Amino acid sequence: MTQITAMLVMFVLYGVLPAAGLYLGYRGIKKVTAPKMLEYKAMPQLGYIPEKSLPEEVKTALTQINEKGEKLRVIYGDSNNDGKIDDKDTVNETYIMIQNLMDRHVPQAIADYRRLHDLDGALADNTKIKHSDVTGKEALLDVLMTINTQFDDLLNASYHQDGQKLLATNRYLQQRFDNPANKADIQQLDSNATEINAIKNNAIESPTGERANTEDIKL
Repeated sequence: MTQITAMLVMFVLYGVLPAAGLYLGYRGIKKVTAPKMLEYKAMPQLGYIPEKSLPEEVKTALTQINEKGEKLRVIYGDSNNDGKIDDKDTVNETYIMIQNLMDRHVPQAIADYRRLHDLDGALADNTKIKHSDVTGKEALLDVLMTINTQFDDLLNASYHQDGQKLLATNRYLQQRFDNPANKADIQQLDSNATEINAIKNNAIESPTGERANTEDIKL
């Protein structure tokens, strides 16, 4: 082993490896001790907020809004039913409203409450806002409840709308199959088949003369 090779080995063993170990250890400790952040797929704007900074009631309401919002985005955004929302879909006002609520209004309401809470946590949770009968925490919950209720109404409307489509499809099929014209066609086919069978039987009994008449039968 040359002197240069030995120096490189010593550098790796006593320089690079310890430094890498310290760095990885620091990252691991930081990850373990870091506060857990909010995770809402439909509202990624809230991902920077520590879970501990919000009351349980608020987190519960946000979870409900997130789940309902995901469903509503697909219902009102995936207009061509291909399983994804893209430029091929037709955007309507309801979808834009849902987007605005989840992308702007909910994050803004959370930010407003956190500013109140940062000023004084006890004040935000226990002191009523001037000219109102609610605290800062209650005001936030009212906003989230209003959005939650609106989402419930949209989901309920979608359920009944799709249900009516199923009922209409069934009525159409029943009318199509029960149509008198269709029954007449079926009866005519049955009559023709009976007549053909009768002619064939006659032809068997008297081979000459009447067999040619079968050519005159039209189906």
